[in-house]
Amino acid sequence: MAPNVLITEGYFNLGFPSPPPALPPPPPPAPEIKPTGPRRGGSPPSPPARTHGSSDRLIFRVELGTAWTQTATFRFVGVNASDINYSAGRYDPSVKTPFDAGFEGVGEVVALGLSASAAFMVGQAVAYMAPGSFAEYTVVPARVAIPVPGLKPEYLTLLVSGTTAYISLKELGGLSEGKKVLVTAAAGGTGQFAVQLAKKAKCHVIGTCSSAEKSAFLKSVGCDRPVNYNTEHVGTVLRQEYPQGVDVVYESVGGAMFDLAVDALATRGRLIVIGFVSGYQTPTGLSPVKAGTLPAKLLKKSASVQGFFLNHYLPEFRGAMDHLLKMYAGGELVCEVDTGGLSAEGRFTGLESVFRAVDYMYMRKNTGKIVVELPPSVNSKL
Repeated sequence: MAPNVLITEGYFNLGFPSPPPALPPPPPPAPEIKPTGPRRGGSPPSPPARTHGSSDRLIFRVELGTAWTQTATFRFVGVNASDINYSAGRYDPSVKTPFDAGFEGVGEVVALGLSASAAFMVGQAVAYMAPGSFAEYTVVPARVAIPVPGLKPEYLTLLVSGTTAYISLKELGGLSEGKKVLVTAAAGGTGQFAVQLAKKAKCHVIGTCSSAEKSAFLKSVGCDRPVNYNTEHVGTVLRQEYPQGVDVVYESVGGAMFDLAVDALATRGRLIVIGFVSGYQTPTGLSPVKAGTLPAKLLKKSASVQGFFLNHYLPEFRGAMDHLLKMYAGGELVCEVDTGGLSAEGRFTGLESVFRAVDYMYMRKNTGKIVVELPPSVNSKL
């Protein structure tokens, strides 16, 4: 069944909860935004202007109105494991449904505030990390928009998943040549980047995954020891093959996997918690861990466990994104995208497929970042 759609000032938004905004929400509608600058490539004029209460904001189109004569191109929004947390209201219980969901997208600018026109132009491809991104049209402040060379889903993989891996490992990982790094859910949206960045630092990388196909993918991006936990016991592999322990763990699964990772830490080892996806579908959003013995285990090894939440590192975000874009452009980084081509119902196309894409993730089917394509809408009014 297709989700309910709310129509608000010409924007089509899914009617379920979203993350608390990292940036202040826009003020009520006031001044008019006028489309500014020529479209690239001799394209038709911009659509009619929308109104919005700030001159430094942009409207990004993640669909193309059929009234225009140029060929329609797809736009993309990203699916993250925490989408289910935000939609459950765990991050801000005071917010009542319906409110917007989604963290990130890649689209095309269709309108500009006056001050935004100094840095952007209509028709420009832009990546953005902003609340309410599961939408055909999104208004975001210019300061969070990042120009990208084109409308490719690979750029979308870097916004949340790539920068989370880059910043957390740089700030908390203490990576250096020869260190042993364990990445859980290594073939997922952010795990793929943790594997590659650790290899760039000349580390030995172990990656957990759920299938032979994912093991093959991990080998292709440099993982030294993929561990398919459906055919091998992760704890046994770590004890037998890494008796001295691992120096760094990039952990996103939680529950029993977290406990195994703690037990596998080397002396002065570091465990970085970037999520605990195994518990997100439970009533509390948590998976039980052996917390009672944790202090003793950490003390015995002078080890540490530290959390990482991207919103607390926003000053480092733009630099991280720029660096990752350069790595991708130079062929130094694989940005694996999963658009659901192997799912039972086919590719994730249209906002109505977001629910199916989230389910696909929780069935552990995806390899790389899950991306939903938003095709042109025959009902577009812009």
